[in-house]
Amino acid sequence: MFRHRGKARTFKHNFRLATFLSFTAGLVNICGVLALGVLTTNVTGHFAYFAATLLKDYDLSAFYYLLYILAFLFGSFVSSFITEYFVSKGKDSPHAAAMLLEITLLLFMGTFGKSLINVGCSIPLLACILLFAMGLQNSLVSKISNSVVRTTHLTGLFTDMGIELSQLFFYKQEEQRKKLLDSIGLRTAIIVSFFLGCITGGCMYLYIQLKVLVIAAVILVVALIYDNLLFVYYKIRKQSKGK
Repeated sequence: MFRHRGKARTFKHNFRLATFLSFTAGLVNICGVLALGVLTTNVTGHFAYFAATLLKDYDLSAFYYLLYILAFLFGSFVSSFITEYFVSKGKDSPHAAAMLLEITLLLFMGTFGKSLINVGCSIPLLACILLFAMGLQNSLVSKISNSVVRTTHLTGLFTDMGIELSQLFFYKQEEQRKKLLDSIGLRTAIIVSFFLGCITGGCMYLYIQLKVLVIAAVILVVALIYDNLLFVYYKIRKQSKGK
């Protein structure tokens, strides 16, 4: 799921990656909206909020939206930098460090976020932590899947799906249609998983509030463990066949 790159990746690898991490992104997104009033899984809307707040209200708080954008960008940069560093060192799990950093941030926000809000901690600062975490995730997923999977925002997915649905009317060769249907299925899985994450997270937020983020972190831990177990299993099976 995390280890395979390039031609070694299959539809199943991307499908597992998409469902696990899109659901997590949905959890984070709804928590950001309900607890902080901030979109924390994408930056597109923040450009509009920045312009509207600055030009309509003449309010310098508009620059908080620039911080949100930069936090997401920095998360993406850090994720790629860490991954490339471990790739250059020939590590088996170059993705693990960025994943563990994201898990740590989600655990921190899930455990202490509510208390920090109650004592008057800056909402923009807390929002930047979640945006940084989602920048980490989106960059990591994009690199692993060669930009096939993106889990934190849906605009491009709906655009690509619309294009591919139209192509079904014109692509008649079996191989072309299979490729199209696989791609549509993958994008559908991402959208549904993100949506379910938002709905599930919203329901849980009513009872446990930001502790929903702890659950998001646990899902990522499960994904890492699952990936490691599969790696060990296939390694042992390969060695046994070699004998």
